[in-house]
Amino acid sequence: MKEKRANLRLLTLAALFAALTAVATMLIQIPTPTKGYVNLGDSIVNIAAWVLGPVFGAAAAGIGSAAADIFSGYVVYAPATLIIKAAMAVVSFYVFKTVNAKFSSLPSRIAAAVSAEVVMAAGYTVFEAFMYHSASVAFLGLPGNIVQGALGAAVSVAVYELVIKRVPHFQK
Repeated sequence: MKEKRANLRLLTLAALFAALTAVATMLIQIPTPTKGYVNLGDSIVNIAAWVLGPVFGAAAAGIGSAAADIFSGYVVYAPATLIIKAAMAVVSFYVFKTVNAKFSSLPSRIAAAVSAEVVMAAGYTVFEAFMYHSASVAFLGLPGNIVQGALGAAVSVAVYELVIKRVPHFQK
């Protein structure tokens, strides 16, 4: 019974984080040259990974981000977004777990967030190179992805360290 409650709690939190990711992604959208957009969704992607773990965090990150693409009219990006954002969450979780074994929470979260954002920037660059049949066009989106990554990393670390870390239920 206790395991069922834990799974239900994780599933409920994953649905909540998927919705939060979609809202944060859609709240502010600054277009990039490759028809993508800079947004705040990555901050929730990292937080979801740290709170929910790699499986539920990846599901929440991927589904919420892909839903935001669909709702915002960027349907062509949705499949890539699902995979890239889920991969970001997995990387963020495991980098945090690995680095946290030797360092405190703050540098561990910074390393995890930066690693996840590298996955995002690389993932979209590769996707856009295939989509546009041009690496040079894909690299036009890299500065926007770097800005989004820096913003997402900074916001996720700040929100987790200043707010979420102090909520006892969310600590692993």
